[in-house]
Amino acid sequence: MNRIAALVVGAFVGLMLLSSMLFIVDQRQFAVIYALGEIKEVITEPGLKFKLPPPLQNAVLLDRRVQTLDSAESRPIFTAEKKSLVIDWLIKWRVTEPRQFIRNSGADLRNVENRLAPIVQAAFNEEVTKRTVIAVLATEREKVMNDVRNRLADEAKQFGIEVVDVRIKRVDFASSITDSVYRRMESERKRVANEARSTGAAEGEKIKADADRQRQIIVAEAYRDAQKIKGEGDAKASALYAEAFGRDPQFAQFYRSLEAYRASFAKKSDVMVVDPSSDFFKALRGPGAGPAAAPARK
Repeated sequence: MNRIAALVVGAFVGLMLLSSMLFIVDQRQFAVIYALGEIKEVITEPGLKFKLPPPLQNAVLLDRRVQTLDSAESRPIFTAEKKSLVIDWLIKWRVTEPRQFIRNSGADLRNVENRLAPIVQAAFNEEVTKRTVIAVLATEREKVMNDVRNRLADEAKQFGIEVVDVRIKRVDFASSITDSVYRRMESERKRVANEARSTGAAEGEKIKADADRQRQIIVAEAYRDAQKIKGEGDAKASALYAEAFGRDPQFAQFYRSLEAYRASFAKKSDVMVVDPSSDFFKALRGPGAGPAAAPARK
């Protein structure tokens, strides 16, 4: 019984020892073999690999894929015109020399990123300060990224990495400058709007004045035509009256008396003090009637 237990324990220990000696290297990884803190071997080929059991040898795996480092914070950079710009950037990098990488930054990728970010920011500072705002925004944007990448090439070798690409994600003015630009744009838009309103008001007054002038001309011409027609009508009426009155003078006198009565008694409130025996009331007394008798005197 003790022999069987010893065999089981021995087999278990053997399996544990064997598992500590075998490891798998993925095609996306480097394997670095340590022996008592010293790098003995770097394995770049994927597959099942063998090493001595700990503590004689240890294996550390490094990611060999392309990594991305983004700008941690946006700091203003002054251009050649002394304009303050805020630039958001990113770089693509990967491990090329595992030995150098581990000697400088250890096995944690975050260590090299923390050390690399200030270097990238300094490279952007040096390139942007030599250029104008227009150059950074448009005309030399690609050149800025290429020059920063060239600056980082030598620095990256010290870390055992390669900078694959450098990109500018966003370029903007600092908040204080942005506010002043917005205020200037707002003032310019207000100026254009006021100018458009003034032009519209002037055009409106011009159109209104022209319409008033045309109205006065039309009214004057209409009044002239009306007076002309009225004059012609009055002349024709006068001719008809004269012809009619010439045929019957008595009727003409009677008609004039009726017109005088109509004009005199137009309102019921009118009061007239006239001698009844006057010729004014002759038409009311009837044909052939003589003058009315005057009132007797006492």
